[in-house]
Amino acid sequence: MNFKELYEGVFSFDGKLATRNFSVGRKVYNEELIRYEGSEYRTWNPYRSKLAAAILNGLKNFKIGRGNAVLYLGAATGTTSSHVSDIVGEDGRVYCVEISERNMRDLIRVCESRDNMLPLLGDAMHTEKYSDVVMPCDVIYQDISARDQALIIKANSIFLKKGGYAYFIIKSQSIDISKKPKDVFDQELSKLGDEFEVVETLSLEPFDSMHLFAVLRRM
Repeated sequence: MNFKELYEGVFSFDGKLATRNFSVGRKVYNEELIRYEGSEYRTWNPYRSKLAAAILNGLKNFKIGRGNAVLYLGAATGTTSSHVSDIVGEDGRVYCVEISERNMRDLIRVCESRDNMLPLLGDAMHTEKYSDVVMPCDVIYQDISARDQALIIKANSIFLKKGGYAYFIIKSQSIDISKKPKDVFDQELSKLGDEFEVVETLSLEPFDSMHLFAVLRRM
């Protein structure tokens, strides 16, 4: 088996992405579990996770590491956030904000076996609802279907340490279906003003269409 570590906590098994399982023996979304040299790993599906897709598409700035605090906006049922949980490990924390009560039920089940994940039901535009819970974070990850995506990440920048990084997935079809995706991407990035510097952008094709994966740094 061809095994290598691509980034801290992110591995490749014969070309398949994987993370070391924080909750040994448990799956989150029917992923494959692999035993290797005394540890258990979970395969990471790029068609189910935009962060995995970005890594396979050559992401240069991978800034999530062991012990990090991550604010995850739009955690849904816990697919990508569980892999982030694997990466940050027992000394890290993943604050999982999700607006859907239905998704939250599944997310809570994931968090029950992962004490480094904290589920927070709420609208990410209303940061006051969780401001007394979320501590200063090293990374923000935003994957939200909304018209005001740039405003949401700017609102949540209050939780990001100066110089910290944000992963901002722009979904053009959620903002304006009448415009070309590139025009929507440019429009949203232009709204970041003096809050963020755009460090890197990536297409997520062929895993996801009409999405832009942007890496930002808080100034």
